[in-house]
Amino acid sequence: MRFRNFLSTPESIVAAFILLATLWGTSFVAIEVGLHYFPPLLFAGVRYAVAGAIVLGYAAVAADRWLPSGRDEWLGVAVAGTFVIAAYHGFLYVGELRISGAVAAVVVSLSPVLTAVFAAALLPNERLGPVQIGGFALGIVGVVVVADPTAAGLGSAAVVGVALAFAGAVAFSLGAVLLRPLRTDLPVAALQGWAMLIGAGQLLGAAAAIGESPAAIVWNGSSIASLAYLTLLSGAFAFLLYFALLDAVGPAQLHLVGYAEPVVAAVGSWALLGQLIDGEALIGFVAILAGFLVLERREIADYVGFDRPSG
Repeated sequence: MRFRNFLSTPESIVAAFILLATLWGTSFVAIEVGLHYFPPLLFAGVRYAVAGAIVLGYAAVAADRWLPSGRDEWLGVAVAGTFVIAAYHGFLYVGELRISGAVAAVVVSLSPVLTAVFAAALLPNERLGPVQIGGFALGIVGVVVVADPTAAGLGSAAVVGVALAFAGAVAFSLGAVLLRPLRTDLPVAALQGWAMLIGAGQLLGAAAAIGESPAAIVWNGSSIASLAYLTLLSGAFAFLLYFALLDAVGPAQLHLVGYAEPVVAAVGSWALLGQLIDGEALIGFVAILAGFLVLERREIADYVGFDRPSG
């Protein structure tokens, strides 16, 4: 039975939304833990090789079709694999060598704002007015506040980590926009499964190119738990849950999950690692959220509740 069959009531949709935010929010913390034991690109590549195989297997069983056909579909999975999986996670994992998972989650929460900007720049019938430009500026201010270059120094590891996480958010958002004209009736699960496998191949290739070796992996309870959690729960299971919610509420409402993730990541960092997010990161997150609310004010005004499915 498909996940979407369980999302028939407002209560079940809210519960699924909270679960997805929890799984994806805590993934930033799990990445931070796992990076103590795995080289970063190898870590991301292994995660998505396994998760992609599971998601594609689900698509083969549950979707109408699982194999792309034609130029646009294969180009679509290549774009998603390159930008949304490989580039995003490559920058994110390397960035988290220098910053906490909670801070990385705050920076990545800028993705919906960047998506709107890239859509206005690259797609017809999309534009940003003065108000929307102000929303984008608020988001950028939030990232600058998180980076805090005046206090930490431009060469500090923290600023480099924020810059890498920001580059990941840029890659993710650009990929999402480039994918729009290429979307066909290929089921989302099939698209995502192929993208994961293509992105995993690129990550593993990049890991080999820079000299990351499987021999550097430290296998113990913590490393196995981190990889298993990222692969099975916040990877395969969470993406399948995401597909079901996408059908139930549509993309505009589901964007909001990105703003629950930093809250979950902050709580997870405190509970598991004893880390507290500092005031500057909190202020930066509020600025990024404000930018998103400005950009999406019409969609939010039209949104009356999870009990009115769309998309």
